[in-house]
Amino acid sequence: MSILGLKKKQPKTFKVKVSTMDAEMEFSCEVKWKGKDLFDLVCRTIGLRETWFFGLRYTVKDTYAWLKPDKRVLDQEVPKDSPITFHFLAKFFPEKVEDELVQEITQHLFFLQVKKQILDEEIFCSPEASVLLASYAVQAKYGDYDPNFHKPGFLAQDELLPKRVLMQYQMTPDMWEEKITAWYAEHRNITRDEAEMEYLKIAQDLEMYGVSYFSITQNKRDTELLLGVDAQGLHIYSPNNKLSPNKSFPWSGIRNISYSEKEFTIKPLDKKKEVFKFYSSQLRVNKLILQLCIGNHDLFMRRRKVDSIEVQQMKAQAKEEKARKKVERQILAREKQMREDAERAKEEMERRLFQLQDEARMANEALLRSEETADLLAEKAQIAEEEAKLLAHKAAEAEQERQRLEVTALKTKEEKRLMEQKMREAEQLAVKLVEQSERRLKEADHLKQDLTEAKDAERRAKQKLLEITKTTYPLIAAYSSPPPPTGPESPEMTVDMGSSVRMDFKDSDMKRLSMEIERERLEYMEKSKHLQDQLKELKSEIESLKLEEQQQAGHYSLRSYPEPPYIPHSNRNSAYMAQMAFYEEV
Repeated sequence: MSILGLKKKQPKTFKVKVSTMDAEMEFSCEVKWKGKDLFDLVCRTIGLRETWFFGLRYTVKDTYAWLKPDKRVLDQEVPKDSPITFHFLAKFFPEKVEDELVQEITQHLFFLQVKKQILDEEIFCSPEASVLLASYAVQAKYGDYDPNFHKPGFLAQDELLPKRVLMQYQMTPDMWEEKITAWYAEHRNITRDEAEMEYLKIAQDLEMYGVSYFSITQNKRDTELLLGVDAQGLHIYSPNNKLSPNKSFPWSGIRNISYSEKEFTIKPLDKKKEVFKFYSSQLRVNKLILQLCIGNHDLFMRRRKVDSIEVQQMKAQAKEEKARKKVERQILAREKQMREDAERAKEEMERRLFQLQDEARMANEALLRSEETADLLAEKAQIAEEEAKLLAHKAAEAEQERQRLEVTALKTKEEKRLMEQKMREAEQLAVKLVEQSERRLKEADHLKQDLTEAKDAERRAKQKLLEITKTTYPLIAAYSSPPPPTGPESPEMTVDMGSSVRMDFKDSDMKRLSMEIERERLEYMEKSKHLQDQLKELKSEIESLKLEEQQQAGHYSLRSYPEPPYIPHSNRNSAYMAQMAFYEEV
């Protein structure tokens, strides 16, 4: 034998892709594998022990079929694609999920499949039940509701309600989310497996839960009907009503089910009841109906028996696992509570620390402000002390100024009194000067009158002398006599000389009077000029006194000087001298 002949032939393989409800797996299978070999490999891979509920489903033309366990995979009507695609799904449904589903993986796969059937509207669900189921689905996915974490809009990407329900009511996604969140908040402290179980417990009460529907006819010419196969038995429906069956055959009341080609026969256990026959047009569908009937009936009978050792072990392990998980959850809950308490205490301590830090910072700031305030107050105190000293100095100066002003006021009062006295004396002097002026005016009038009379006498004397001259001149010329004698013998000559003497006397008096008047006028002019100078000096002194009194003591005011008395125009020359004398006295 050659060496090549000793080599073992490598088995041929083919690729298989298996899709579960939450994962996809690929396997390399031998061509001799049967359906059971592939199914067991998938169950071992996902850790599933409750295998009797599930199967591998594939699509054939316009319908689906389940992979037969006792027949080679490639010998069945599976697709010839590579890899061959199978769906790992629940083939049979339990009557009571809480009692029959033991493993968590089993519960989870049923939950995902039923949820998909409800969302795809393969199972009818009312809007109220849909919202409640959605709240448990959210609890299973997100855990306990936390308003700080689950903000509005956190369910925007999740498909939770059937489209029929969404279209039935005119509600926005936010409004649906608000309704679901209201129920979701009530499921606090429910674990994921508990939430999924609550979901299945509600779903198993729906009329279309776990029912497989097939089109049938009661006879070859009859109208179409629907056959429903589930865990309870067989049900006959109208084509437009999948909720309420027209007739039902529970598994406990069926004695035998058989089919021949396209005819099915259901024989009741009670022989008195009529045998029910129906027809299905497709042979492949008939085989599927028969598989489902046999499998559901076997499970029905199995439930009525004592659990097998394997099931008892699984239930015991599941019970222990649940108890262990419950203890773990309790411990976890205590630890979580302790952690939350510790976190709250930590937050409280941090808050208190921050508060104390803020208080310390504020106290430090207050201390700094106090120090700044103290420095400022010290500086202000120093400034106030300096100001006090300055004010004391100013007070002393003010007191000196007040005393000086008092002395000045006394002096001012004395000066006022003296000035008032001088004013009174000036008034008296003015009155006297006015009287003297009037008297002098009268004398001047008399003098003028005397002067006028003297001028008249002079004029008359000159005229008389002229007349005498005219009368004596011709006599002298006629007689050519010598000059008359100068002795006392000539009386006329005596008279004439007397007249000449009187005339000479009058002229001398007039000249003397004129000279006296001119002298008095010059003296008057000098006195007037002197009085004007004194008046200017007096006015400047009065103005300086007023300015000094206003600067030193504004509340003191000099008494106004009286206006000089009004003097008529006729007496102004004499009165002017009186006024000058008045101002000179002042």
